[in-house]
Formats: sequence, C-alpha cells, structure tokens
Amino acid sequence: MSKTPGVTTAQLAYFAEAADYLSMTRAAENLLVAQSAVSSSIAQLERAVGVQLFIRKPAKGLILTAAGERLHHEARSLLTRLNEALESARGQENEVRGGLVLACFVTLMPFYIPGLLSQLRSQHPDLRVEVIETDLDGMLEALRSGRAQLGLGYDFGFDGSVHTQEVTRAQPHIILSEKHRLARKPSIALSDLQVEPMVLLDLPVSRDYFLGILSAAGVEPEVRYRSGNYETVRSLVAKGHGFSILNQRPVSSVTYDGGSIVALSISDSVPSLPVVIVSLNDVRPTARSRAVSDGIRSLAVGGNTNIGTEA
Repeated sequence: MSKTPGVTTAQLAYFAEAADYLSMTRAAENLLVAQSAVSSSIAQLERAVGVQLFIRKPAKGLILTAAGERLHHEARSLLTRLNEALESARGQENEVRGGLVLACFVTLMPFYIPGLLSQLRSQHPDLRVEVIETDLDGMLEALRSGRAQLGLGYDFGFDGSVHTQEVTRAQPHIILSEKHRLARKPSIALSDLQVEPMVLLDLPVSRDYFLGILSAAGVEPEVRYRSGNYETVRSLVAKGHGFSILNQRPVSSVTYDGGSIVALSISDSVPSLPVVIVSLNDVRPTARSRAVSDGIRSLAVGGNTNIGTEA
C-alpha cells in the first residue's frame, strides 16, 4: 500500500483559496492570515505531492498548472465534504449557520439578491451568504471548482453533472424608447422590428437566445450596439438607438441618465426562460443550501420581486 503524503487540510484550504483568485495576497486577505503563511503552506503542499501547482508570474499573479487544475477541483470537493461531515458529527446538519457561496447570473442579481439577503438575515442570522456575480460559464466553473455551493441562473441547457430546480419562468419582452413610433401599441409582433436597429444584451449564451428569437420569426436585425451591462442597454434604447429584448423588467421605466423606456409584450409565440437553482449532482444538500433555495423560491412565488412578472 502506498504511503499517504503528509498533506494537511490547512494546506489544501490555503491552496484552494489561492487557486480561486489566482492570488496569494487575495487568499491571505480572505483567510485573515499573513501572505507568508499561504505561500509557505502551498510550497509545503507542492513538496508533499511532488508536483508544481502554480506558475508564479511577478506582477501578474498565479497560473495553475495542469496538476494544479486537477487538484483544485478535488481539494474544493474534499473540503466541502469534510465540512459537511464535521457538521453532521457535531449534530449541526439541520442548523442554519455558517457560510455559503451562491454564484448568480449577472442579470438576475438586482432582482433576487437584495431581497434574498434581507430575508435570510431576518430568518437565519447565523447564516453568512457570499454572492459571486458572474455569467453562465462562470457559475458552472464556481460550482465545479467547489468555490460555490449553489448557483442561480437561466436554464439554457445543462449537462448531466448538475441538478436544477425551476423557480419561475421569465418571458421575454421588447423595450423601446417612449418616443418610438411603436411605443403606444399594446403588444408588438417581431416582424414589426424588421427594419429597426437593435441594442443587444451581449452576454455568453444570452446573445444567442435573443438573436434566436428574432431569427425564428424571420427577423435578421442590424445590431447597432452591444453591451454586457443591463442598464447600459436600457439607456441606449431610451435615447432612441434601437430596440432590445430583455427578460427581467425593473419597477421603474426611467434609466440611469433620466431617459424613459416602454416595455411591450411580444404577440408571437416565443420561448420563456426557466430561472433555476443549480447544484452539482454529487453534492448533498445542507441546511444552509436548503435555506437559501427556500428563500429564492419564496421570493419568486410570494411576489416580493418582479421576477416572473415580465410581460
């Protein structure tokens, strides 16, 4: 039987934190330890396993080696399972305390997260929730690396490694400047937009969803402007630079710069997007993850946000 190398959980935790941020400085700040402690632990870990885990680039941070990439995923998974086992041994598996990291799709953040954090603070004061604002790929990476325990996003299609819980469906709608010639219509056909320029919410996967809706209706828009920022898209539309398609609808029609948009339902039959809670299939739900999942569902069902109310 081969001898187990002398690796400690502290070394794995320091390594995983540095790998999350590709920075020993950031890892030390998050762990509330000296940077030298992180650097020393990682060096000891590399000696114990006999491989280089990081490439150090002066002034550029860290780069994971192939061995480091593999160990990062396994270390995060191991640390998560260890924490769960310790909680169970202490009889705390049903207590809602400690920390949880939620990776949230960027356009859902303002609609879910403020209300969710307020609700959880009131109901579970010993629960600490950290939120990672990201796109779809970033959410999946955070889950698979073990950095996040739950994800919240749109279901654009996932592989079999994740489990999803649908909480609501978001119906797409058209936004126009309040001065647009079509702004007074109760609803709009996509064919009405054939000659109109478009402002595209340009996020991975989302862009294909929006353009696919138009393509299915035989509309090939001139994409005049692109932005990955939700409010930038609304502001450009308010100033008359084109139309856009969005799924979430803010309470106010006023944009950051004082412009105004109108939101119109689409008369065509168009696919809505499921909003889902995402977790890895091989991760056992904890009391913390159940509390956060319940909070998200209650926001959607209870009408405490505009989620699911788009026209």
